[in-house]
Amino acid sequence: MNAKRLMGAAAATAMALGLAACAGGGAGSTTDESAGPADTSAATGDVLVGVAMPTETSERWIADGNAVEAGLQDLGYQVDLQYAGDDIPTQAQQIDTMILNGADVLIIAAIDGTALTAQLQAAADAGIPVISYDRLIRDSGNVDFYVTFDNYKVGVQQATSLLVGLGILNEDGTEGDATGPFNVELFAGSLDDNNAYFFWNGAIDTLQPYFDDGTLVVPSGQMDIEQAATLRWQQETAQKRMEDLLTANYSSGTQVDGVLSPYDGLSRGIITALQNAGYAGTVADGFPVVTGQDAEIASVKFIADGVQFATIFKDTRKLAAQSITVAEAYLSGAEPEANDTTTYDNGVKVVPSYLLESDIVYADNITSLLVDSGYWTADEVASGVAG
Repeated sequence: MNAKRLMGAAAATAMALGLAACAGGGAGSTTDESAGPADTSAATGDVLVGVAMPTETSERWIADGNAVEAGLQDLGYQVDLQYAGDDIPTQAQQIDTMILNGADVLIIAAIDGTALTAQLQAAADAGIPVISYDRLIRDSGNVDFYVTFDNYKVGVQQATSLLVGLGILNEDGTEGDATGPFNVELFAGSLDDNNAYFFWNGAIDTLQPYFDDGTLVVPSGQMDIEQAATLRWQQETAQKRMEDLLTANYSSGTQVDGVLSPYDGLSRGIITALQNAGYAGTVADGFPVVTGQDAEIASVKFIADGVQFATIFKDTRKLAAQSITVAEAYLSGAEPEANDTTTYDNGVKVVPSYLLESDIVYADNITSLLVDSGYWTADEVASGVAG
């Protein structure tokens, strides 16, 4: 039923567009154009897109969900947007309900990329295309497409920002004046999120030469992703681990110089632990260099204030728009465009993907990257609170 309904909607849309083209004429046409384009809402209004997001505890996922929903609704589609509160059974039940309610396409940002096999099989049985959103869904052949950023490059950028903050590199990539050795600690994301491995691998590959030559030292010795992992990307978990690292490895007067953090929420927990341990002031005053990701507004203010050194800006508006482009391709019976067909093996298949680019945000480019693009306003940056 879903496949017939999907193709019927696509045919209706195509017919409406075709009629509009026939009626339009070319230059010099006397056709009355004041009526505007043909109304295709009848074609799209009975098409349902299910959008499953992991949590509302991160402003990033709220922005993603809102952007996807608004973009689809602007095109006339019905949208069932659900947040699962970082609870795997809740997300599974939400997707089950979307399928039962006749969703024509599913856009899923999974909590655990290995936990939705039954739901994906049900979607395949119903002829529903599945778009994996930012987090790769693993261990299933029933994932049709993946939209994300170049996550290995994100890890490279996180490590690069750490090196820049320590003075080992300049922002333009040239060699800096600092020689070390510098004491750093490493944090990773949640291991049930496939992206955590890409971030980690990109970062460690970039930092490894500096570990090898002694420029960077990890006093805790915790240099494996399993040791550095932070379940569910929780700020409180990162704060507690940083507190434990400080107690165990820095109580004799050894100083932390930098912390690799893969997400702004973790960064804020790490910064709180450092401040509670007596580290004060700004990076310019000697506060440890802390990296991040997602350009969350509280962390952008920290960067503007010199407390957090950098973050990675992944413009989720572009990610939402790309997921909608892919959904529309499926709804029209076409194959969506992929720009990567080799990298993202989910354990069963290489999932065709569309990768977007990211940027490093430092204090001196907040305005050009975030304010001028309309992502945040100057007032939001100044207050640290989203409008």
